[in-house]
Amino acid sequence: MKNISYEFVLRRLSTVLSVAIISLSVMAAVTGILLSFYYEPVAGRAYQSLNWINTEIANGALIHSIHDLAGNALIVTALIQIVVMFLGRQFRSSWLTAWISGILLTLSAIGLSWTAMLLDWSQIGYWRFRIELSTIEAIPLIGGSLRNILTGGGAVNTTTVAHLYTIHSYLLSVGAIVLAIIHLWGLLQQEKEMKGATVETPTAAVKLERSQQERNFSQTLS
Repeated sequence: MKNISYEFVLRRLSTVLSVAIISLSVMAAVTGILLSFYYEPVAGRAYQSLNWINTEIANGALIHSIHDLAGNALIVTALIQIVVMFLGRQFRSSWLTAWISGILLTLSAIGLSWTAMLLDWSQIGYWRFRIELSTIEAIPLIGGSLRNILTGGGAVNTTTVAHLYTIHSYLLSVGAIVLAIIHLWGLLQQEKEMKGATVETPTAAVKLERSQQERNFSQTLS
């Protein structure tokens, strides 16, 4: 009975966390769209545009803060979800779908945070990106190609900001929302499968008990 209760709690917690994940993904996407109306992905102008959003646009600072908080909360929630799903693993097709999509979603959320580091064109973001870019370039075989994709083949400039903005806003954001939907669907399917298994188990027990009673009755007659 304790094992069934433990599995039920983990399964239900996974479903609740998946709803939180998709809510945070949508929240980050909506606030990101609102910010994109005023943000300029241009070196030298990105910082001024974000500063203008925070100081001059109505509720701009609030929207910017919600966008940052939703992104960070998405990473934390996705990491907690991986731990919860690992503890309550079922090795069903629905569980595997949710597990794989959850891992990819976590990587997408981390990628969103990473690509955003240069979008404010601050000194901290710039030099952090330069340091991590040198680490990426040191990767065997594909390091140079990845660097060229991120920077546009040259120095860290407007082209780099535009590339990171495209990856952040169009590729990773859309991918995170799609993965969040798949993740939720997989966990809802798991709920249905486990509920069906729970219903079938008492039915089998009843059939076994009837069979035993019939056998005892036959022995009594004989």
